[in-house]
Amino acid sequence: MKNMVRNYDGGIKASPAQLVSPGTVAEIQSVLRDAANYPGPVRAMGSYHSLTPCASSDGTIINMSGMTRIVEINREKMTFTAEAGLQFIVASRALRAQNLQFVTNIEIGNMTLGAAACCHTKDGLDGGEFGQVGSYVTGIKWVTPSGELAKASEASDPALLYLMRSSYGLCGVIYEVTFRIKPLEAIQFSYLPRPIKDLTETEVDRIIDASKGLICWTIGRKAHFQTRKQVDQVGPFASLFAAGRRTLWNHTEARVGRFIDSNIPTKPLRDVSLDAWFAGTKLLMSALHLVGGATLYNPDKTIDYSRTPSSAKYAFTFWAFPRSQWLDALREYVEFSEKYFQRYDFRCNMALGSYFIRKDTHAILSYTHDGDVFSIDPIHAYTDKPAWDNFLKEFNEFAYKRNGIPLLNQSPFVERRHVEAAYGARWKEFSARVKEADPQGRMLNPFFADLLSG
Repeated sequence: MKNMVRNYDGGIKASPAQLVSPGTVAEIQSVLRDAANYPGPVRAMGSYHSLTPCASSDGTIINMSGMTRIVEINREKMTFTAEAGLQFIVASRALRAQNLQFVTNIEIGNMTLGAAACCHTKDGLDGGEFGQVGSYVTGIKWVTPSGELAKASEASDPALLYLMRSSYGLCGVIYEVTFRIKPLEAIQFSYLPRPIKDLTETEVDRIIDASKGLICWTIGRKAHFQTRKQVDQVGPFASLFAAGRRTLWNHTEARVGRFIDSNIPTKPLRDVSLDAWFAGTKLLMSALHLVGGATLYNPDKTIDYSRTPSSAKYAFTFWAFPRSQWLDALREYVEFSEKYFQRYDFRCNMALGSYFIRKDTHAILSYTHDGDVFSIDPIHAYTDKPAWDNFLKEFNEFAYKRNGIPLLNQSPFVERRHVEAAYGARWKEFSARVKEADPQGRMLNPFFADLLSG
């Protein structure tokens, strides 16, 4: 179909009337000023790694992949400025060549800088300060819905930057972004296995306090806390560990789960095979715990998914829970998922992730605005999309009833009642400010029209 675009895993498709790839700011202005030839809604698109239709449109989609110029690497101010279509992994390599790095090195390296500046992101393993990439954006330039140029920075207009950091392109098309950077760091990952039934709030707090970043991987009824700390230098096997980690996420984890679901002929054999694969994953993390973990350079935890084959792609969802409620929610999720498996013969074929991310008030829609959070992230390499979708919808109800906070680009099937409950007065303020910035709804696609209040 003409102008067909797909998201990362192929689960979302759009066929806009116009699909344009500008190379200059003037070309973006021309698109936004010409509603006759470039009908709304107008949505900017990066790599479309999102799992919701946040970038979809049947009107005009602006593919930003042609605007990737690095404007400046300023070692004195420790800032990095580039055009919005540049992918995070490419920018990270440019910084690495000068022994520099981003402050938050997100795992999904194909996110563009424009998306990172205005959409929800997460990274628990750089969570010593803020786990959201946009919190380190110091300046943004964009084209407004009417085609005018605008900009905001921490120095000139922090209140406007507070809106733009989670604006999702609803206030215009971002074309240039400035991020804080810092010197290259070496880090160490460690893995602490703990039975979920034995965990206490005090122990979880102690694990959090002892780590500069934290993800909890849950398999069955055992949690493995992946902790991070800074070290002076990497060990002799750092490059090997980094390469192995990239291989697991780029080729192995999803492919094995999908192979078991689609090629093992009987249910008993499928169940045994997946249990055996999970046992191997737990054994690997336990072995890493026994040897004291592994080291790598911080940017090496960013994964390039640009050449990942379809058989190795996976999907996920993300809901954040207030830190004080997470342990109960995790235990209840384990029960929920086991009962769901009994009822529908469906279970996720990859480990459950949980990101710890600290309180952060840098953006109006920060999901940690009210305090620290710990997420619950089902991850799955689906062979039966309707079955996965049905699970996601039931999980949404599970999370909604437990004060969960969804992300607009990473929580499929999110609804207005979900975001109004999660973001409260800030959602109503955000809805009003979007209307003020774009009174004609030039950027407003059906996905956001259904979510915004008022």
